Amino acid sequence: MRELVYYVAVSIDGYIADAHGGFDAFLVEGDHAEVVFGEYADALPVQAHTALGIEPPGTRFDTVLMGWNTLTPALDIGITSPYPHLRQYVATTHPREHDPAITLTTDPLATVRDLKREDGLGIWLCGGGRLAGTLLPEIDRLVLKRNPVVLGSGVPLFGGLPQPARPFALTDVRRFASGVVIEEYAAPRR
Repeated sequence: MRELVYYVAVSIDGYIADAHGGFDAFLVEGDHAEVVFGEYADALPVQAHTALGIEPPGTRFDTVLMGWNTLTPALDIGITSPYPHLRQYVATTHPREHDPAITLTTDPLATVRDLKREDGLGIWLCGGGRLAGTLLPEIDRLVLKRNPVVLGSGVPLFGGLPQPARPFALTDVRRFASGVVIEEYAAPRR
């Protein structure tokens, strides 16, 4: 069965974006970039692949799921399909104009459950926090790029929604001179 992987940058205090939805405080450069641009190159948007002169490897993810607010920064700079190398799903509660390469879903839980039954690579949960909170029961793996910054407020990792406790086992920790720590957690098998 395919896994839903929440792979996301996060602050020390648990925010995936600042109070305005920005993520400029997160480090792009540094020795952790080798992992981001190497192992997780499938999770780079089209403009990053173009700028780096690399092709997406197609080894980790073949599907991305995000909330509309996560898609908005790409739309704001004229990119209507930020991950054309992946099947793109966007969760929204409203009908919206969108690129035909993107599938909208009003029921992300059902969408994820259907996707998990298909053959394929991992399903990348790109964000946002509220969507991650909704999908918490279906998340199989967390990959947190914890950045050495305290934001104080912003978009919480799981949207600030009340959640029942859900255990995850720490499976790997990688520390980098940049101050970024990549933590990996796995949900218990059902």
